[in-house]
Amino acid sequence: MEPAKTVKITDENIALAKAQRYCVYQERSQQEVRNKMYEWGVAGRVIEIVISRLIIENFLNEERFAKQYARGKFNQKHWGKIKIKQGLKLKQVPDVLIKKALLGIDMDDYLRVLQDILTKKASGLKEKDGYKRRYKLQQYAYSRGFESDVILDVLKNSEL
Repeated sequence: MEPAKTVKITDENIALAKAQRYCVYQERSQQEVRNKMYEWGVAGRVIEIVISRLIIENFLNEERFAKQYARGKFNQKHWGKIKIKQGLKLKQVPDVLIKKALLGIDMDDYLRVLQDILTKKASGLKEKDGYKRRYKLQQYAYSRGFESDVILDVLKNSEL
């Protein structure tokens, strides 16, 4: 039995319509759309034409994507700025847009979320030694993508 052949999409309008539906569902980065079109078997020259049309027609907007991604990962998953930045870099979002997206996170909310996740983690720790306990909390917050100076400030100003 022969392996199934991927159908090549050479028609620009078919690729555009499919990509528009993909972008309407949720915000996407240019690289996500590019990768999806490769999966669909869209011819290489057509991909860049379709990407350009999606940008012109405002289906694709990297700045809007970056801000939505940062807001979503922070609000839903309680990721810190380091982890959000890494996620956006993986999606090949330009650095200037990553900075803009991170500036959209309110610092008071950021500190409150960090305090909340540290408090929740501390309640589950069995460690009695204060030094080891703080180290474990530090490592946990760092693994969630928070910056070490911010973590140290929150730990210094709390009773954890």
